Order: sequence, then C-alpha cells, then structure tokens
Amino acid sequence: MTQNPQTAHGIDVTRVLDARRELVFRAWTTPEHFAYWFGGELSVPVDRVDMDVRPGGGWSLVMVRPGGDELPFSGVYREVAAPERLEFTVRDLPPSDGTEGDVVHVTLTDLGGRTEMVFRQSGGHLTAEQYQQAEAGWQGFFDRLTELLAQA
Repeated sequence: MTQNPQTAHGIDVTRVLDARRELVFRAWTTPEHFAYWFGGELSVPVDRVDMDVRPGGGWSLVMVRPGGDELPFSGVYREVAAPERLEFTVRDLPPSDGTEGDVVHVTLTDLGGRTEMVFRQSGGHLTAEQYQQAEAGWQGFFDRLTELLAQA
C-alpha cells in the first residue's frame, strides 16, 4: 500500500490487491460487493444500494451507524471503462450549492493475477480535516475490499 501525502484538495491511495482486475472491477460495480466493503465497519444494507453503472448513471447508498443514524452517499458515474477505469462523483449529503461533490478516479492495472488500484479523490469540496477523515474512511473501506477479494 502506498499513500501519497494528503493535500487540501484530495486523496491519493495506491494498493496492490491479490485478485484479478476483473474481480476488483466487479467489487466496485456490483451492489452486493460494494455494500460489503464500502461501509467498512458500518452496515450498508444491500437494499439501500442503487447502482446504474454507466456514464450518466447514478449511484447511492446509505451506511447505518450503531444506534440507527444513517449516512447517505451518492453520485453520478462519469466514465465506465471495464475493467480498467471508473470515474464518478461522490457526496455524503445532498448538495445545497448545486455542486456534484468530489470526483473519484479509480484505475486498475493488471499485474498478472494481481491488480494495482490507484484511487484519487479530488475537487476541493472538503476542508483539509475533512479530507483526512475521508482518507481514513477509504482506507478502512479498502481493508474490507481486500477481505472480500480474499474470499473470491
């Protein structure tokens, strides 16, 4: 795992995963798989995940904290190039200012049975502290992604 220094404008994470690129791409684009790992330690009920994986299609999910508090996330797919790339927007609350939120770029490189995943979230819609919190969240999500792929 490689982490580039977090900046006030985004997050960069690179991980090498012990799974074929097609499996990693499916984990990003299949509701059951995405629900398993996106929540990290929090629950994401599969019936609260909606994914229309095509350019212009939307996605949304709701994470549930202990005690029942809900955390909604949503966005729009901008690029879907199976199994190499995904680009989509992400926001954790409905935007009041009309913005789409940050943009996430995921690039998957085939390493002969393993996959290098390069993740970048950018846009400058969060404060430096919020990016630090978001990066910690993504790292936990990617730990769960690694668990899911180990079961495949």
